[in-house]
Amino acid sequence: MRINTLRRRAGVAVTALALSVTLAACGDDSDSGDDNSSSGDTSSETSEDTGASEDMGSDDMSEDAGSDPAAQTFGDACNQVPTDGAGSFDGMVQDPVATAASNNPLLSTLVAAVGAVEGLGDTLNGAEALTVFAPFNGAFEEIPPKDLNGLLKEAGQKGQDSTLYTILAHHVLGENADVTAVAGDKDTLAGDTLTIEGDENGMTVTDGTVTANVLCGNIPTANATVYVIDKVLTGVQ
Repeated sequence: MRINTLRRRAGVAVTALALSVTLAACGDDSDSGDDNSSSGDTSSETSEDTGASEDMGSDDMSEDAGSDPAAQTFGDACNQVPTDGAGSFDGMVQDPVATAASNNPLLSTLVAAVGAVEGLGDTLNGAEALTVFAPFNGAFEEIPPKDLNGLLKEAGQKGQDSTLYTILAHHVLGENADVTAVAGDKDTLAGDTLTIEGDENGMTVTDGTVTANVLCGNIPTANATVYVIDKVLTGVQ
């Protein structure tokens, strides 16, 4: 992997978008009627009718909130994701993407790389909608340690003007694309293009030089969809 050749690529700034989350609350306040109440008093019936309607709405909301994030994922490596805790599918869906990734043991090297670029984690967490192709730990092991350490050191000095920043931005789309929408030619935050092919039965992503397989895809977070891949996409054309 010719990481040093990437240093000739211009860095591209990622625009931080404000993440707004609207929470809606649903109340439920129903009164039970008395069997001996007067037939002329309709307030109890009205309260019961209203309560029944509210209960139905609450049940619908509970079903939505209780949907299983794991059920929408695909890939042979999904069984390596923790089954509970902050790094599980149930945990990741609660957090913005950089925080969600930091809790997942498959992505610890990626998280370290993001952390080396000052402000990048906040940028990713603050974005309104993203798709992230996240190389798992083994993908970074294919980079010679000397080269990887050099990238990390430069990132600490240059931040978002560094080669590492450009590489990481090359893995991110400025839209939240689930498995039904992600296929095709997509523009990255590095200003170039990735081509995604396939579906839940098998998916690849390529930059024209490196082709990666999706190991576990369609992972929901609070502001992004994550696809764990088996290669680092260098962006070299």
